[in-house]
Amino acid sequence: PPLVPRRTRNLVRLGLLEKPLWLDVYAALPPLREPVYRVPRPRHGGARDPIAPIFYREDSVRARFYKVYGNGPRPFDLTQLNFKSTCQRFVEKYNELKEEGKIEEEKLFEETGKALLASGILLQRRGVDKVAQQEQQGAGSRDPALQLQLQMVLEELQEKRKDGKEQPPELAGAQKENPCPS
Repeated sequence: PPLVPRRTRNLVRLGLLEKPLWLDVYAALPPLREPVYRVPRPRHGGARDPIAPIFYREDSVRARFYKVYGNGPRPFDLTQLNFKSTCQRFVEKYNELKEEGKIEEEKLFEETGKALLASGILLQRRGVDKVAQQEQQGAGSRDPALQLQLQMVLEELQEKRKDGKEQPPELAGAQKENPCPS
């Protein structure tokens, strides 16, 4: 007998597997010839897929949304009939703001996020916004003098924290609220 029925029968004999229904059917009516899978060979220089990929206008917005915000903390609830994902709501709001024409194209993505936040939909970014970083790099880097000044201020803050002179703002605020350690 072919490999799969033979191994299944042996596993049933050893008691490692419950007897599947199809095993008796296979024993009673075996195939006339053993089924063999063969990989199809390409014809004459390789057959190409005649169906072109389909892209919609909002696909770039969706791709950027998932790059910046990810899938979200919860899975989609497809049991609801009129379910709309956060991404779908984002795309609809994006298109709505784009049609109004009041917001520049560069700021439209960020403004859409703000508009959804105002309507009560919370969006959580995935770590660092890589898209915004790439856009900033494309637009040009900061002034070198400003960059140096920011770096010096950051180093000073780190030195003060090491010396214990200044606490981070998060800890200082927490100690004012809870003077007793818990």
